Amino acid sequence: MSMPSTQSGTRFTDLHQQVRLTASEFVKRHLLPHIQDWEEQGEFPREIYRLAGEAGLLGIGYPERFGGTGENDVFMKLAASEEMMRCTSGGLMASLFSHDIALPPIVNWAKPEIQEKVVPEVLRGEKIAALAITEPGAGSDVANIQTRAVKKDGFYHVTGNKMFITSGVRADYYTVAVRTGGPGYTGISLLLIEKGTPGFQVSKSLKKTGWWASDTAELSFDDCKVPEQNLIGGENAGFIIIMQNFLRERLALSAMAYMTAEIAYEAARDYAKQRKAFGREIMGFQVTRHKLVDMATQVDIAKEYCYQVAEKIQNGTAPIEQVAMAKNFSTQIAESVTREAVQIFGGMGYMRESVVDRLSRDARILAIGGGTTEVMKELIAKQLKL
Repeated sequence: MSMPSTQSGTRFTDLHQQVRLTASEFVKRHLLPHIQDWEEQGEFPREIYRLAGEAGLLGIGYPERFGGTGENDVFMKLAASEEMMRCTSGGLMASLFSHDIALPPIVNWAKPEIQEKVVPEVLRGEKIAALAITEPGAGSDVANIQTRAVKKDGFYHVTGNKMFITSGVRADYYTVAVRTGGPGYTGISLLLIEKGTPGFQVSKSLKKTGWWASDTAELSFDDCKVPEQNLIGGENAGFIIIMQNFLRERLALSAMAYMTAEIAYEAARDYAKQRKAFGREIMGFQVTRHKLVDMATQVDIAKEYCYQVAEKIQNGTAPIEQVAMAKNFSTQIAESVTREAVQIFGGMGYMRESVVDRLSRDARILAIGGGTTEVMKELIAKQLKL
């Protein structure tokens, strides 16, 4: 375990460094001693949510009236996320912070009574929130979702299915994309649906290539009656809210990607200093040193570019094109660096007890979640007017 990262320049303040230290201590005390067992078990204790809430880690960036930090500070969130990633489990991170994609629409667009009911207890770690957009036939193509919600007698009657939902098994609150209007992006709305609502069930817990410690589910809705007051934002205005949500989600995935790469690089560097072959440490071979140089270069470039994008968001702009570029580049280097780390570890890198094995498996999902690489390229092309 390395010491908490320090950053030069004015991006990270003393306050950010305090947040980083809090996250570092949390990881060392509550996560690292158990992470291998939780990975094998396919979940981690719900108690971790409460502990993270008590430490203030769940409330970063949320209004004080709900128990958050009150700081709309992108770099505070990055500082905490970078350090939390040193738990070495992307799955734990995805589930523990699934509220970061589920709550913003509620905080910004839901009715006050819904906000006051849901947000504080999620930030305290007492309840879990999940975002449910993806369907068996609609992933990155959000405008094609088919889950239907028909308004009748004060309720939305919801019928359909959701797939690949992070925290889907254990969540208490779900921010769900539904079709209330005609085809395309203009007919989409968002609803808050609570676990236990008649007609709603978790139909299957899904097993994945990576992110083992996260619970991922298929959800089904069969004439599920949701009160009209649970509408988030305006009817048929959900697509815009989802797109706004994507901006920070994609930045978060970019940070997860460059940290996955950085941790893999550090592990490979340290291993190369210990492992001997042909009578000397493998760091003594030029080919190993050059691999590590390339890995370090890629990590540094990805991180620096993400910081530049974060500055734009912090300054109030919406750099759609640059966020997509950051996500594509960071996820690409996450895969390439973890692959080389496994190669440096050799046979040990293919063992489940090896951290680089886990990182290499977890890296693969990052180019898919939050919009695939191909969709990001189309988005970039559109912004470039190509």
